[in-house]
Amino acid sequence: MTKTRTYGRFSGRRTGVALTAAAVLIGGVACSSSPGSAGSPGAADAGKPAAPETFGPAGYRGLTPGMAKDAALAGGKLASAPTSTLDGCTDFSYTGGPAPDPARMKAEADVEAKAKDLNKQADELEADPEPKPGASAEESAKSAEKSAKDAQLFADAALASADLAGKREERDKAFVAAGGASFGKDGLRELAAPSEAKTAEGVGAGSSLAELKTAYDAKGMKAGGNGRFQVPLDGKPDWVFEFTVNGDKVGSVSMINPKSKCS
Repeated sequence: MTKTRTYGRFSGRRTGVALTAAAVLIGGVACSSSPGSAGSPGAADAGKPAAPETFGPAGYRGLTPGMAKDAALAGGKLASAPTSTLDGCTDFSYTGGPAPDPARMKAEADVEAKAKDLNKQADELEADPEPKPGASAEESAKSAEKSAKDAQLFADAALASADLAGKREERDKAFVAAGGASFGKDGLRELAAPSEAKTAEGVGAGSSLAELKTAYDAKGMKAGGNGRFQVPLDGKPDWVFEFTVNGDKVGSVSMINPKSKCS
């Protein structure tokens, strides 16, 4: 809470030198002893900005690894509406962060539904029977026609799966860039830091790759695919810090449980 400064005042007409001197004296004493003034206790802290919150194993903004979704939303640190429900995971921005994009969410849902349907059909296909020796031309033609249709279905399913993978990548990039919380069936499964947040070791978006390695190489950091680096999270089994790196700069910081399932 900001302290209100109070200053001594002397009201009334000037009736002489003595009165003027008294006013100066009284005003000076009042100013020097008022709360928040240069000579008063706590003056060094007046107006000083609070230290930024650390992004780490204890959580961030009251959100902790594994926390239930309802409890997290009740804390008021997350927006009330999700930004993505792809794959059964539910992502939320921090309060004041990006609003849900209905068009993007619909596109995700459409691509996901198409991929599931086509892959289900492909899984249910029966093996193409081999034409029997001496089969008629009509039987051979039907077998060839079925093989062509099956091949087309497999191709369509593969393409839909690729489209779904692309939507996942878009979703993930948007999520870690803005920061937020992602929930699966076991609660909070990923917490992404906003751009201004840093770990206890001082690493955040914009830190150099050299700074990242200096901070975490000795703590078991391993390089993964797609420019990601992971470090075990102290005191949180199965959880890791995950840093994305673009060139020689850290792009984002998250805490994630890779074993957690969306649904």
